[in-house]
Amino acid sequence: MYLPVLVKNYVNDILANIPGYYGQVEDIDIALIRGAYVINNMHLNKVNAKTQVPFLNFPKSDISIEWKSLIHGKIVSEIIMTNPEVIYVFEDQTNNGKTPDVDDWTKALTDLVPIDINHFEIHNGKLAFVQLQANPNIDLNFHQLDLYADNLRNVKSKERTLPSPFHATATSIGNGKVSIDGNINLIKEIPDMDVAFSLEQVDVTALNDFTSHYANIDFEKGDFELYSEVAIADGYLKGYIKPLLTNSKLIGKNDKFLNTLWEGFIGFFKFILKNQKTNTIATKVPLEGDLNNVETSAWTTFVNILGNAWIEAFQGAVDNDIDFKDAFQKRKE
Repeated sequence: MYLPVLVKNYVNDILANIPGYYGQVEDIDIALIRGAYVINNMHLNKVNAKTQVPFLNFPKSDISIEWKSLIHGKIVSEIIMTNPEVIYVFEDQTNNGKTPDVDDWTKALTDLVPIDINHFEIHNGKLAFVQLQANPNIDLNFHQLDLYADNLRNVKSKERTLPSPFHATATSIGNGKVSIDGNINLIKEIPDMDVAFSLEQVDVTALNDFTSHYANIDFEKGDFELYSEVAIADGYLKGYIKPLLTNSKLIGKNDKFLNTLWEGFIGFFKFILKNQKTNTIATKVPLEGDLNNVETSAWTTFVNILGNAWIEAFQGAVDNDIDFKDAFQKRKE
């Protein structure tokens, strides 16, 4: 009967000892029959946060033994999180332009799980970047996030190089459709992985708060999409990021003169670098190198812009031209 209190005190003690953060859990439920405990209403934030918005807000986290793995002779756990929120408030999480050491709070969260995690699910989650001092405020977010990851401790499929599949979907700001698919090997210190990401059909006007603050431009209409593939083998990364902007219009009727002049200047180059047949401006940014020194070629990026404008429009899809073996071969070289 007293076990929930003991566990609650244990969890709160861990949260109280994260450097630079404070946290609290409201309640703990114990389910001895299935070897589980449920953390209710846990939150975490910076000690000197300027707002009351929690950095981490986890209404319900179910942590239990994964019974099916006992067949394979392994005692591992599974976590199912419902409605979790990670809200990065820029003003709360930075200190003179420096971001906190994420190792402190990520290690603390893993300490809440007494045995290795093999299965992980998120239902209806949210990820957000918020900047309150910007005018207007910036709120970039992914919501309705559902994620499924299995075999993270490689209880089965030991012969596979990338034994752990994962899949995620979400809705972005501007009602974009997000999809992530991949396979990973988390057991290695620097995980091997092969991941494909797509963000489609985003109403670009929803990004105006962000583009207005950082580039002093806003959109009257248009669609934004982003595609990426990344492979990592033995710490060597190879991949690309491919943004596309379709049917966009910059200048609005209510803009001030200087803003209109600047947007007209941007629009002129947008016209030159746009594929006129598909009304798309796009580029493909290559990523390659050691994880401690990932390099992007600015020249290659510009050549790809020109290639899209005058030679061939990039297709709105993942290219499927990056594979784990590509990174593995580059690592060997």
